[in-house]
Amino acid sequence: MMQAVLAVTAVILALAAAGAIIRIARGPSLLDRVLAADVLLGILGGALCIDMAVNRHLNNLMLVVAISIIGFIGSVTVARFVADRRVESNES
Repeated sequence: MMQAVLAVTAVILALAAAGAIIRIARGPSLLDRVLAADVLLGILGGALCIDMAVNRHLNNLMLVVAISIIGFIGSVTVARFVADRRVESNES
């Protein structure tokens, strides 16, 4: 039973990651690409959490925390950059 659940979650995570990678490659705007990269980091963090739950260990916990922080800081940085860019374009 556990193997079937793992297979289903692996397929779902792989399809989600493929969709995020396609959006990163095609995304019409910078914000679409950043959002897709953030989703990809979330998928990676989720996969690591599933691995920790199945194998009953906490070896990847610091990696999950680091991935979460990097994704958050990256998204906030790009959002501020785009917001500053829009304010400058409206002023001129």
